[in-house]
Parts: sequence; structure tokens; C-alpha cells
Amino acid sequence: MALTGRCYCGAVTLTASAEPQTVAYCHCADCRRWTGAPLPAFAAFDPDILALAPQVEEVAHPSGVRRRNCAQCGSPLTARFPYLPGQIYVPLGLLDQAADFAPEVHCHAENAYDWLHQSDGLPREVGSARDKLQEART
Repeated sequence: MALTGRCYCGAVTLTASAEPQTVAYCHCADCRRWTGAPLPAFAAFDPDILALAPQVEEVAHPSGVRRRNCAQCGSPLTARFPYLPGQIYVPLGLLDQAADFAPEVHCHAENAYDWLHQSDGLPREVGSARDKLQEART
């Protein structure tokens, strides 16, 4: 199954040759600022099966997180976290098939906005949920 996606302006396209390893919400301030969303959702892929065209430079941040954004429209494209090896995260809304992949967990749930009420019954993990997210790799 090939998954497809693109940035807002269409200058960068994404393809993945398999479904995401996992899909997660993230309530951390870093992900909220990067995406501009009060509750971003991300799909995790094996880096070897995800392709961007054209290739986009990855920017390393002091925290060790490596991110890519479209140079034309600024859309967030990918993020890699040093504590989640073997996974690359794509904002779920970029995928053409996003409706097929519901999030499975809330990460950094302790940072959720007080006014944001979700009754989805998903696990709410304190912190990065790295163990749960890494389980998806196996």
C-alpha cells in the first residue's frame, strides 16, 4: 500500500510504502508551536520507507530534534527525535489517507490545554510516551 501526501503548496510530496507504525497526539509546547495546532497528531514511519520529493534539508535543533519544513510554504514535514530511533514523524494532516489512521495515544498529556476536552478513551501518557511509541516498531 502506497501512502501519499504533500505540503500546503504542493512543492513537496511524500510517499510511504507501508502504513504508519503508530499514530499519536502530542500535547507538548514544541510540537504545538511547530505545527500551529493546539493538538497536533503525527504518524510514525520507518525512515527507510518514507520519501520526500524534492529532498528537503533537515534542521537540527539544540534539543536534538531534527525537523524539515517546506522552503516554499513553511509547512512542517517531518520530525525525528533522538529518543525515538528508527522512526520519523509526519504531521497526520499532510497525508492524503489521514482519515484512515486514527491516533492511538496522547503524548505529553500533562501539558494539554485546560479547555481542550477529548473523550476518546485513548491512553494519556505523561512525557514522551517513548516506550509505547517504540513498541510500534516491532
